[in-house]
Amino acid sequence: MRIAKFLTATALSGVVATCPVYAQDVQDQEAFDDNVIIVTASKRETTLQETPIAVTVTGAEEIAKAQVRDLSDLQTLAPTLRVNQLQSSANTNFIIRGFGNGANNAGIEPSVGVFIDGVYRSRSAAQIGDLPNLERVEVLRGPQSTLFGKNASAGVISIITQKPQFEFGGSAELSYGNYNAIIAKADITGPISDTIAFSLAANLNKRDGYARDLNLGTDVNERNRYGVRGQLLIEPSDDLSIRLIGDYDHINEDCCVAGNVVNGPTGAIVDALAGGIGLDAENPFSYNVYTNLPSENRIKNYGGSAQVDYDLGSLSLTSITAYRGVDSYSNQDSDFTAADLLSQNANDTQIRTFTQELRVASDFDGPINFLLGGYYFNEKIDIANAIKFGDDFRAYGNALIGAATGGALNFNILEAAFGGSDFAAGLAPSPAVYANRFFASGTGYDEVYTFKDKAYSLFGTVDFEITDDLILTGGLNYTNDRKKFSANVLATEPFSAIDFDAPQYTAFRQQLLLGAGVAPPTAAFLAANPTITLPDGSSANPLAGLKALQFFPPVVNLPNAVEDGRTKDDKLTYTARLAYQVAPSLNVYASYATGFKASSINLSRDTRPSADDAAALGAAGLLQPNQTFGSRFAGPENATVYEVGIKGNWDVAAFNLTFFTQSIKGFQSNVFNGTGFELANAGKQTTKGFEFDGNVTPMDGLRFSVAVVYLDPIYDSFPNSVYGDISGTTPSTIPALSTTLGVDYDVVLSDMLGLNLRADYHYESKVNLIDDNPADPTSPNFTREINALNASATLSYNENMKFTIWGRNLTNAKYLTTAFPAVGQAGSFSGYPNQPRTYGVTARYKF
Repeated sequence: MRIAKFLTATALSGVVATCPVYAQDVQDQEAFDDNVIIVTASKRETTLQETPIAVTVTGAEEIAKAQVRDLSDLQTLAPTLRVNQLQSSANTNFIIRGFGNGANNAGIEPSVGVFIDGVYRSRSAAQIGDLPNLERVEVLRGPQSTLFGKNASAGVISIITQKPQFEFGGSAELSYGNYNAIIAKADITGPISDTIAFSLAANLNKRDGYARDLNLGTDVNERNRYGVRGQLLIEPSDDLSIRLIGDYDHINEDCCVAGNVVNGPTGAIVDALAGGIGLDAENPFSYNVYTNLPSENRIKNYGGSAQVDYDLGSLSLTSITAYRGVDSYSNQDSDFTAADLLSQNANDTQIRTFTQELRVASDFDGPINFLLGGYYFNEKIDIANAIKFGDDFRAYGNALIGAATGGALNFNILEAAFGGSDFAAGLAPSPAVYANRFFASGTGYDEVYTFKDKAYSLFGTVDFEITDDLILTGGLNYTNDRKKFSANVLATEPFSAIDFDAPQYTAFRQQLLLGAGVAPPTAAFLAANPTITLPDGSSANPLAGLKALQFFPPVVNLPNAVEDGRTKDDKLTYTARLAYQVAPSLNVYASYATGFKASSINLSRDTRPSADDAAALGAAGLLQPNQTFGSRFAGPENATVYEVGIKGNWDVAAFNLTFFTQSIKGFQSNVFNGTGFELANAGKQTTKGFEFDGNVTPMDGLRFSVAVVYLDPIYDSFPNSVYGDISGTTPSTIPALSTTLGVDYDVVLSDMLGLNLRADYHYESKVNLIDDNPADPTSPNFTREINALNASATLSYNENMKFTIWGRNLTNAKYLTTAFPAVGQAGSFSGYPNQPRTYGVTARYKF
């Protein structure tokens, strides 16, 4: 019955098909049709046309032809997906329809969920390895909470790998490209017995860096990755299937290059400290940088899963149990200059995740079928960070202080004045307590964070067949999430702990004002007022301008007497959808869905108590000198989407068209401000638009494809952004128009020889890279526009041997993926340049 097809498509394609049906030989496997989604329990095939979900499906053959190595490459084939590589290999943002976050802070789970063979990868460090031996990749747009048990408020990337076969076979692949790129892959599969099959796969990806550090004499943005993956498929009967998967991936790279985009007023100081050239000023696409510390990225990503499928006839049961670990270490020169300003910015993170999912799906003959599931998530994260001043930062700080005070002050003067004042007030053991300690090399922050998350979800969908052609679907998800976290930050740099308004410094402030020609106030007035009233009636502190240089102030750690370091969230989300088959080749649907993502935790040195807790913290004696306020966490995201879609599939053409309005209340924004990241909830962000993808085959072997995405985003409400109230403005980095145009042509040269020619052109319209700053209209902004061409030519011999010449970004398009204020260098901006043109040859043999 049609109800079974709709149920399977709706429930199982979204849940990452429980036990996919695969062809028995590798040739058929590679001939995967992008318009067919293969689903499981009842051993059916259902077309993409009949799936009433906004989903882009890319098959293994298409991925191989396009030389897609990882998820960042996939965005050229699925323009609704945006992937931003940030400052390290472990920090990557996945964005669908303009919504996505999760990098730069392990306490922030991504709004776009990534699942590999039904197992949730909770952090970007666990998602960015090379793609394994694939069956297909599905990109599901919009909230998917009623089909997934964890964090799918913006969408889902679902990766399905090939399972072991009961016929012996395998493949080997070797590629060589510019920058001495070497990519090797191999896999083998076959039977161990009549009921047990195995597969083993391995991959290696090495490449010299395409950027050069002229100060260190090393390459940057290299590739150095490998991985192994083993599987067992146990089928003791036609009704029972057990799939065991184990994998290990390793990354050890120097990444990622950040070029100077705007060389601000500190540039001359940096050059002087570096002995001539501190950075390649305002030339990010030279791919030349100057640093004094290689960017280390060492990531181990490993885990195992067990999937059990049991067919009871009218019911099918599925269990997926998984345990995963991520060990990630990074260290970089975060000032991105040859001056030794920061000698260390290290992050050592360990993530351990256990998940359990149970599902039951029906296949009744009647008009009603259902999918019911439960999901349990248990995660523990331990982080040890350190950021320290380098040997040049004291001189750098002295230069900044001298510039701010007309040369009147330097660290020696300040150390003597503050030390003497503290000693006289009985607050220090010696007047020399600060001597040579302000901005001293090796001082900064030592940080330790812990995080525990326990969550469970109950979810399900029910399909009701009103007529043979009309299906009504309803779905619910209840999620309960409990987080517990701690922060222990030790500040070792004393200048940042000086309270310039403290009464013991009154005489020093008076001296500074006397030097400025202002008559001194009375002693009684000074005692009562830490600031000084000027003759014009204004209030001033002559030291106030130095507060911007207090980079590492003391932090209120938690849990404490006021803050318990816990969040408790729960939410009921739902889906309603009506799907109608207009004709055998034409389907339409309309849907309304809600989504949810629990609170995200600020596990970084930028964690600050809320201003609402100021009074209680003060009463408890916990407030620190120069106390600032911000956020410990961002509250939940709540997503809604209205969607109307039409899907058609004929012998010579197919298309999918979706119109939508999607919004997220409380979108979790994490933006760098030049000294740290600010985690905050946007009031509401909305994106309206449409998505179209289609293909036409005018003759045998020739196929044209087109994908178009139009997005109209807006911050409906965002009063507390980094830049103040930016409500009503357009969010940055979201292009209004994204398109991919493709052509694929197969030519039969002889009975043994074939030729495939393939090309795709990817375009993204111009977009700002930084949110507007209404408070400072003169603040610089930067734009990105993408015009990229990818192409390949493959000669095949007897379908067993293939030789490919390929190129990516053949237009050598140059653009910034991200721009941000330079670290500790007011007025300067840095940015990450994209990967330049790459090309090479590939040989593949299958047996």
